Amino acid sequence: MLGFAQYRFLYLLLLVPLFLVGYGVWRALRARRVRKFGDEALVKALMPSWSGPKGWVKMVLFSLAFAFFAIGLARPQIGAKLSERTTRGAEIVICLDVSNSMLAEDYSPNRLDRAKLAISRLTDKLKDDRVGLIIFAGTSFVQLPVTTDYVSAKMFLGSIDTGSVPVQGTAIGDAIYTAIRSFSAQSEKSRVIIVISDGENHEDDPVAAAKDAAENGIRVYTVGVGSAEGQPIPYEGSLMKDKDGEIVVTKLDEDVLRQVAKAGNGAYVHAGNDEFGLNPIIDDIRRMEDEEFGSLVFEEYDEQYMYFFGIALALLVIEMLIGERRPKKKWFDQ
Repeated sequence: MLGFAQYRFLYLLLLVPLFLVGYGVWRALRARRVRKFGDEALVKALMPSWSGPKGWVKMVLFSLAFAFFAIGLARPQIGAKLSERTTRGAEIVICLDVSNSMLAEDYSPNRLDRAKLAISRLTDKLKDDRVGLIIFAGTSFVQLPVTTDYVSAKMFLGSIDTGSVPVQGTAIGDAIYTAIRSFSAQSEKSRVIIVISDGENHEDDPVAAAKDAAENGIRVYTVGVGSAEGQPIPYEGSLMKDKDGEIVVTKLDEDVLRQVAKAGNGAYVHAGNDEFGLNPIIDDIRRMEDEEFGSLVFEEYDEQYMYFFGIALALLVIEMLIGERRPKKKWFDQ
């Protein structure tokens, strides 16, 4: 099976027809200038050594070299075999609050971006664990199903903002229930939910949801983001105000998050600017019994890019050796 590790470079192939069309336009404009200069046949007689077909040969060779180079950049690979791989680890589903209150700037640059940075750093430390991502505000969505593809996890994480969930609010309980449904059928033991929020829950009963998770063998950890003093919420170049015109101040509700963590047999951590709080949670997860997961993967990928780079280099050398002039001497003349 042929695949590409960096398939985005294949878009460079779209430039190949543009090279040929551009060269054709340049030749047409050149011919027009020659006709303005004088009789075309006379002008050609004045330039007996110039060869028109060689120009096309050089351009075709250059275009082919560029095409092979682009394919080489895409790193073509051949999967030697499909095999079953068994790994041991935990399944971790992160519930990230994306409500407007997460825009408060008591963290640098704000609560949401600081949380996203911490999650990104967390994925760098994972090895065989599976990770999933739930985003929530007034409702919740599965942003990324549980996976060991940490590159995709970072990609999905980068696209998250407060507009990712259209319904505003903070429904922690709904996020926990969505996370419970997100675990794979293979997972029975090491299942963990990490809720990252400022705790200002207005929609449901997150403590009851955490109890249901614990009854299903799932631990619920919470990370509190924000300060007890509170911060205003930046909004459309100003500060968010309520219906009475007063500036809205969002405060960390640690009591709710502590109750959720206690009901979920987990722990509560207050996020700091330096240590966000995910590392202690991961250390705790490491002490749990690892789950065994089976998956089918392609192994022993055979890289093919060097062959395409070699062909591209050969074509470029040939293109440079071909001049645009006719040879002065015919080799087989007597």
